[in-house]
Amino acid sequence: MTIADKQLQTREIITKAVCGKGRKFSTVSHTVTPPHRPTSILGAWVINNQYEAVRSGDGIEVVGTYDINIWYSYNRNSQTDVAKETVSYVENIPLSYVDPKHRASTEEVAAEATQEPNCIEANISSSGASVVVRVEREFAVEMIAETKVCVAVIPGGCDDIESKDSFDYDDGDSGFDDLDGDLLDDEL
Repeated sequence: MTIADKQLQTREIITKAVCGKGRKFSTVSHTVTPPHRPTSILGAWVINNQYEAVRSGDGIEVVGTYDINIWYSYNRNSQTDVAKETVSYVENIPLSYVDPKHRASTEEVAAEATQEPNCIEANISSSGASVVVRVEREFAVEMIAETKVCVAVIPGGCDDIESKDSFDYDDGDSGFDDLDGDLLDDEL
């Protein structure tokens, strides 16, 4: 029996769904001034990344902090020390997709660091008194809200279904016959 053999009924239901998504990669520079004038940089790393997501205008803001640690030598490479500075950041991530029919009063937002903040370069500044640190980071965000979806309703309810194979949704040529299965993405 095809779905066209029965009179098609639909219902609108309200459900929570992902109604907006976004992603942003960025590289930023921070200047850290150690207590001693550095001679050379021995290492630099970013730790303790903490953040939260908040809705802001047409996007989602990721507001957070992380610690930058710089291991450096001073006094003509005769002594070493570690300079630590906590940095605050705000990353505005635009939503590349937004469901126009979502209920704004039910919005919830979430963020995930798809690439934790990482030091990619640390150099002594031209003045020689501070260290310029380049950090890269990437966030993916989602907005979850209530929205309406349309579903097909089977007259007679679920008891009216003889088997899952009793419905034929084929509307003719599917166009998938020419696809090469080897080219399909493994993640699907």
